[in-house]
Amino acid sequence: MSSASVKIVAEYAKSGRSTCKKCSKSIGSSSLRLGLVSKDPRGFDMTKWHHFNCFPYTDSTVISSPEAITGFSSLRTSDQEALKKLANEGAQTSMKISDEKKDAADGSVKRGAKGLKINHTDVVESNEQKQGNVKKQKLSTPSEGGELEISFSASDIKEKYKDAILLPKWKAFQTIIFLERDDGLHDSSKIAAFDFDGCLAKTSVKRVGADAWSLMYPSIPEKLKSLYNDDYKLVIFTNESNIERWKNKRQAAVDSKIGRLENFIKLVKVPIQVFIACGLSSGQPEDPFRKPKPGMWKIMEKQFNSGLPIDMDRSFYVGDAAGRPNDHSDADIKFAQAIGLKFYAPEEYFMSSE
Repeated sequence: MSSASVKIVAEYAKSGRSTCKKCSKSIGSSSLRLGLVSKDPRGFDMTKWHHFNCFPYTDSTVISSPEAITGFSSLRTSDQEALKKLANEGAQTSMKISDEKKDAADGSVKRGAKGLKINHTDVVESNEQKQGNVKKQKLSTPSEGGELEISFSASDIKEKYKDAILLPKWKAFQTIIFLERDDGLHDSSKIAAFDFDGCLAKTSVKRVGADAWSLMYPSIPEKLKSLYNDDYKLVIFTNESNIERWKNKRQAAVDSKIGRLENFIKLVKVPIQVFIACGLSSGQPEDPFRKPKPGMWKIMEKQFNSGLPIDMDRSFYVGDAAGRPNDHSDADIKFAQAIGLKFYAPEEYFMSSE
C-alpha cells in the first residue's frame, strides 16, 4: 500500500468502546486515538484505530505532514506537538526501512536491529505477504475488527430513489432516503433520536398510505417540543425494506412512508431530521445503513450536523425493537449499543412521569 493511498485520522475517542488494533486493549473515552483508513470495495472506508503509542511505523504509514492528518487542527496544542514528533520519528524510520530494502535488492545480506539475516528472497516473499494482507484488509467487514466509515460525496446525492420520485426536500444516497433540513431545524451536540413505526407512530404492515397511521402516545408532541426547546436536535432513524422489496410498486412504498413522516411532523409541529434505510435485511453483503448497523447515524454525525461533536452522555435513542419476548427484533437496542447511546423503550420514555 503506497503512502498516497493511506489516510490517517486523529480524534478523541467518543466512548471507551473502540479497541486498539495493535495491543487489543480498549481505547479510553476522550483519549487521543489514531486511525488508518483503507478503502472497502463497496466504497466504504474501514478505520483501524490505535493508541497514540501503538501507531505502526511503516513505510506505508509515514506521516509526511502532521497538518495533512484529518482532525489535526481540532486537537489540543500538546497533542499537536506530540503528533509532529511522531511524524519526524516516522519519517526517520521510513528512511531506514527504505535503505535496508535497497541493500536487499542488490543481493546483499543485512542484519536487522535484532540480528536477523535478511536477503533478497526474504524481501520478495515479505512484499507478497504484505500485498495479501492488504487485500484482506480491503475485503474486511466491521465484524472482523474494522470500524465502518462511509465514503460520502455531495455528487452522490440524488433527487430520486432508483425509479421513485421523491418529494421536495427529500434526497437519496445509496440505500437511504433522508430529509436533511426541515424548516427550523438546528444542528446540535445533543441528539434525541427515535425509531418511527411502533415508537412514534402506530402502523400496520397490512395498511398502506400517508394517512394509515396514528400517534403512538398522547404525550409525544409535548415531549418532542420540550426537547426541541432544550436545544436538542430531533432525528428519526427508521428501516423500510418495502421500498427496496416492492420493485413494481416502489413509488407507492416511497409515497406511503414519506407521507406518514411528513404528516407526523406536521402534527407534532417541531422540525425533525429523518433517515430511512431502504435496504433488505437479507442482503449480502449486509446493508451498512439498515439498523442495527450504524450507517444512518454515521451519515448524520459526519455529514449533516455541521461538524458539531455529539455529546454522547446527553444524547439518546428510543425504539421498540429491544429484543424482548414479544418484540419483532432487537434491531433498535443493538443500534443504540453499536453507537454507544443510552437506550429507552417507547413506553419507558413517553409514559414516564418525569
